[in-house]
Amino acid sequence: MTSITLPLLDDLHVHLREGDMLSNVIQETINGGVGRVMAMPNLKNPLTTADKVQEYQNYIKSLNLDLEILYSLYLGQDTTPEEIVKAAKLGVKNVKMYPAGVTTNSNFGVSDITSFYLVFEAMQENDFIFNIHGEVPSDYGRNICVMNAEAKFLPILAEIQKNFPKLKIVLEHMTSAEAVEYVKNCDSEYLAASITVHHLDLVVDDWAGKIHNFCKPVAKFPVDRQALRDIVKSGNPKFFLGSDSAPHMRELKETACGCAGVYTAPYLAPYLADVLERIGCLDRLVDFATVFGAQFYGLEPQKKTFILTKKPTVVDSEIHGVVPFRAEETLSWGIE
Repeated sequence: MTSITLPLLDDLHVHLREGDMLSNVIQETINGGVGRVMAMPNLKNPLTTADKVQEYQNYIKSLNLDLEILYSLYLGQDTTPEEIVKAAKLGVKNVKMYPAGVTTNSNFGVSDITSFYLVFEAMQENDFIFNIHGEVPSDYGRNICVMNAEAKFLPILAEIQKNFPKLKIVLEHMTSAEAVEYVKNCDSEYLAASITVHHLDLVVDDWAGKIHNFCKPVAKFPVDRQALRDIVKSGNPKFFLGSDSAPHMRELKETACGCAGVYTAPYLAPYLADVLERIGCLDRLVDFATVFGAQFYGLEPQKKTFILTKKPTVVDSEIHGVVPFRAEETLSWGIE
């Protein structure tokens, strides 16, 4: 196979950022073969109200860039049942939850999930999708750290499902075998999960001391990576692409305490083709990246197409001050 024609990708978890970085990131996302994204709301001033989302949305529209963008509220103290209704009227039907302190700009996040039960009820009544960063904060007294924080979150997820059985939930950027098994074996049609491109490639040794591969949640053991690869290879429709592409300027990564985030947007389709071919399931690319997510979100299929070509493609060393994933490495696929 020397080329593949496929629909533009749905990247249902991406950080577009704000300020001077925003327009570059949107254009680079388009360059990566993506036609539709779910934009994350964890900005420096998080999008905790419908008005804040609308302001962000209006600014992005003013840039006149050809990318379909879905928006979400950041679950915080300003996120009330009334804000859910207001957001729904604006066409915003997603809420993102960050447990407080677990990742970038999560300091406004959630400490007590039960205090938001009225919000969850409003979300369920208004057909929202609940996008969850599924980790608990580290607690060394309970032997919890970044390597098991995702697995320790699963009982909390089960409690949310029990209390709100018809609330659509996406467990975002899963990294652990335990999370894969939980979603795979759950008989609810209201639960799905997103998987990143970089987590199909990385294990803990690839980010320990290698800051440009460091993200949250962190890549884990080889058995966890294999679980992610196996579920993608299986073609299970509960699992779909959400890149969690998260650009940080080089100087914010290459420090004593570098920011969490891997930047995959500019080469997303070639990255995906490269890794899926290496693990023997290139034929799963279309379903994983263009079909399953759209079905869960209730979106129309992408009509525009692009061509992936089997050709050596060298990843840039830096793009507008950001070091991309696998910088200076050669991918086996490129966009025509």
